[in-house]
Amino acid sequence: MIRTEELLLNVGPQHPSTHGVFRIVVKLDGEIITHADPVMGYLHRGTEKLAENLSYTQIIPYTDRMDYVSAMTNNYVLVHAVEKLMGLEIPERAEFLRLIVMELQRIASHMVWWGTYLLDIGAMSPFLFAFRDREIIINLFNELCGARLTYNYMRVGGVKWDAPEGWIEKIRKFIPYMYDKLDEYTNLVSGNEIFLARIKGIGKYDAETAIAYGLSGANLRCTGVNWDIRKDQPYSLYSRFDFDVPVGANGDCYDRYLLRFEEMRQSLRILEQAIEQFPAEGEIMGKAPRVLRAPEGEVYARIESPRGEIGCHIVSKGKDKPYRLKFRRPSFVNLQILPKLLVGESMTNLITILGGIDIVVGEVDC
Repeated sequence: MIRTEELLLNVGPQHPSTHGVFRIVVKLDGEIITHADPVMGYLHRGTEKLAENLSYTQIIPYTDRMDYVSAMTNNYVLVHAVEKLMGLEIPERAEFLRLIVMELQRIASHMVWWGTYLLDIGAMSPFLFAFRDREIIINLFNELCGARLTYNYMRVGGVKWDAPEGWIEKIRKFIPYMYDKLDEYTNLVSGNEIFLARIKGIGKYDAETAIAYGLSGANLRCTGVNWDIRKDQPYSLYSRFDFDVPVGANGDCYDRYLLRFEEMRQSLRILEQAIEQFPAEGEIMGKAPRVLRAPEGEVYARIESPRGEIGCHIVSKGKDKPYRLKFRRPSFVNLQILPKLLVGESMTNLITILGGIDIVVGEVDC
């Protein structure tokens, strides 16, 4: 028997965006992890506390920065919560624009995940392909709202800008292009024996464990739980569209990988239908007062972001600023299972498991 000594190792601080905002302290017995402690807090900006001194419209840019690869969905959850509290009706054209940008954002977000995940486990080409295709979506957003990453696009009652001329047609052309690329990427990676050896059967857990940890998104559905807020508690216009909720069975990193790929295909299905039904004309802002004062009370709104359930809880005292505001961030919740998954694994599987969970650190620590 080989005699070993316990080793304490800092993995990080690191992050794919090079901010250096997340680290894991692991204890090793040889190459086997015996204890893992995720350490966060480097990026804490106090968004929820700052919101208490901001008007509802002023809070919107802060939601962009919570998840900087899925800013549109974060914009939406805030304005959706305020609209619920105020009982506002949203013009149909505005709601279509919201849904279209959220599904485009889902694809762009999964492209970032796919490219960086493959890069982390040793493949360079997929990263370049992913960012090439994501750039098409980013350019569409730039045309729509003049920004490429933090959009500040949604407004309580609608959206800030209407679609420019020819914008919808560009999305119509993008859809078949992206279908072809997804098939190409599946052929390139999903059956590669080196990739399968790195990912299949790693980071496995069952449905009971996923529910106990409050997991959502692909991290929940990979265990066989069929739960997607767009289907089960429809918001926006999702009840009008026909799409499937991909569900796995094995609860491992490979299932989570396959689910996110299928989610992109389902987003394209939704976009196809939304483009066909898009109103030729109409208002982009509802009848919201100039100074927003939500009535006294509280509300919780939740939606399906690329990483799972993101929720917004607002307590109002009838003023132009929230009395309290709290976000339910999917990355923060999904991260909690990481120590359980890492203990007993070798160090070579750490990045495979961490990347498979798909967290955005800005959302972990907002």
